[in-house]
Amino acid sequence: MHLVDLWLTRSLSMCLLLQSFVLMILCFHSASMCPKGCLCSHSGGLNVSCSNANLKEIPRDLPPETVLLYLDSNQITSIPNEIFKDLHQLRVLNLSKNGIEFIDEHAFKGVAETLQTLDLSDNRIQSVHKNAFNNLKARARIANNPWHCDCTLQQVLRSMAVNHETANNVICKTSVLDEHAGRPFLNAANDADLCNLPKKTTDYAMLVTMFGWFTMVISYVVYYVRQNQEDARRHLEYLKSLPSRQKKPDEADDISTVGTT
Repeated sequence: MHLVDLWLTRSLSMCLLLQSFVLMILCFHSASMCPKGCLCSHSGGLNVSCSNANLKEIPRDLPPETVLLYLDSNQITSIPNEIFKDLHQLRVLNLSKNGIEFIDEHAFKGVAETLQTLDLSDNRIQSVHKNAFNNLKARARIANNPWHCDCTLQQVLRSMAVNHETANNVICKTSVLDEHAGRPFLNAANDADLCNLPKKTTDYAMLVTMFGWFTMVISYVVYYVRQNQEDARRHLEYLKSLPSRQKKPDEADDISTVGTT
């Protein structure tokens, strides 16, 4: 019995030692893969925090098992195509408070289906490609950006139909219609279909052009008629001004003599 107790005690000690060794390896592995300037920790998955790290671009050596990624409060200016394509477990992505101006068409390819939260607030985004947020299921925050309200933005927000609060928080810094500048996007979209404006503008321009040509033709016809009338009047006055031809007496006598004979 004593030997059994001793064996169990040693086995338990070995198990604890082995568990500690495995945890140490995992921690070391995570730490060794953590991008420079970032902190990595395990809490319901791998959390990678790169906040306030003076980053000028998104790290390309992010651990594939990253679940939460914080890249806020840096100097990132763009989100390149497929930059997150290997992060198949990513659920939270925070890119707020950067200087982001450009988001490529396929920036979120590979994570659009898994993301639950995407924060792009407090950046310098004016416009994005109409397919940039395609298939995005995440709850997106895109407020406090200098948005230019046009047809493209309207298409983008329609593709994010699940994010009703997203459209509510978008304020038009500028707009294709000057009267919409400074107003919430939803108000502008309700007042006018921004995707039909170019067609309407083209129609108006064509109408104005046709009216201009018509006016010019009518003006020419009127001028031509008046000019001819004026020429005819002058010609008639000229004819009237000519002295009428009168018969001479000698000619009349000759005619009379011939008649008598």
